[in-house]
Amino acid sequence: MNSKKLQALIASYGRSFIVAASTAYAMGEMNIKNLLLAGAVATVGPAIRAINPKDASFGLIADLADVEINKLLKADQKKKATKKKA
Repeated sequence: MNSKKLQALIASYGRSFIVAASTAYAMGEMNIKNLLLAGAVATVGPAIRAINPKDASFGLIADLADVEINKLLKADQKKKATKKKA
């Protein structure tokens, strides 16, 4: 897993955690254990995305798309470099 994908994954977990914990707090929950539990439960969604091989953002399809995009970019850069030399 590359660093950009890892950062996106961590950001997704963090957003879910913060939204759930702050929502519980806004609803009047003051017990820190319950706030942490609400945040932890909210990370189940991103965890399911992370283990789903067909997820377009984090799964196998995203890895394959990254490889293909990188191949196209390298080919395009080579093409531009040869045009500049000519």
